[in-house]
Amino acid sequence: MIEKMHGLPDNVLGFAAKGKVTGEDYESVIVPAVEDLFSRRDKVRFLYHLGEGVTGFEAAALWDDTKVGMKHLAGWERMAVVSDIDWVRAVVKVFGFMIPGQVRVFHNGELAEATRWMVWEASQALGALSASIQGLY
Repeated sequence: MIEKMHGLPDNVLGFAAKGKVTGEDYESVIVPAVEDLFSRRDKVRFLYHLGEGVTGFEAAALWDDTKVGMKHLAGWERMAVVSDIDWVRAVVKVFGFMIPGQVRVFHNGELAEATRWMVWEASQALGALSASIQGLY
């Protein structure tokens, strides 16, 4: 089962998986949300939490994941996968270089850090740097 995360900025899609992840989950939850956001934005950030309750994946889910990712390949600004599942972490690390945007893998205990990274803007970093520089004088 996949549920959409709430309370994220408009340019960030977040999903949490529980139990067995199916192709139907992708087709009814993730794909429509991704298509809707890409109809309004050129760049999208994607947060995917595969928590401790994930028991497996149907082949159709893996295929749908690949299709939706490749369809919008140039549009992914940032992707964060949060999981302690070893093979998921390895796959993201191996294939993450194919995504033109930034890709990071976090452990389940780092969900808050992953969420902060997803919503962090370069303008915030510049503002913090500017404040630090001003504080020097």
